[in-house]
Amino acid sequence: MTTMSEDAPDDRELTHVDESGDVQMVDVGDKPDTARRAVARGEIHLSASTVEAIEADGIGKGDVLATARVGAVQAVKHTWETIPMCHQIPITNVETTFDVGADRVELTVAVETTGKTGCEMEALEGVTTGLNVVWDMVKAAEKDEDGQYPGTAIEGVEVVSKEKRRL
Repeated sequence: MTTMSEDAPDDRELTHVDESGDVQMVDVGDKPDTARRAVARGEIHLSASTVEAIEADGIGKGDVLATARVGAVQAVKHTWETIPMCHQIPITNVETTFDVGADRVELTVAVETTGKTGCEMEALEGVTTGLNVVWDMVKAAEKDEDGQYPGTAIEGVEVVSKEKRRL
């Protein structure tokens, strides 16, 4: 299999706006099917005591990372329902990896598909939803005396890599 450039001229010419300026879904019908993979990552900053509770399975709502993994996979599978111009694509694989640090949880989501369009949005949707699930699971532990979240933040969400290979 040879790797094809994601920046091929045809890809740059695709647009979500027609000649009249109306929003439209891109027609990918004439594009060849290719094997595609996208990897995205992000992190949620938490207090050290919250991270310790996650690691000790001491969060009252349950296993934070297991629940976040399920949320991430579900989000990947439903991306086309939440991103207006996203195509529904066949997801062939989803991998989720957590890296727990002293004051953060990093989530990496890799998505694979075979089709006419990429899966970057699915990987990003998996990361953001997975991290939102972490926040939801630990919010009681993260609130200050005023009910605010001064040290809690989701940051660094990005596409780490994407590739497509001819079949």
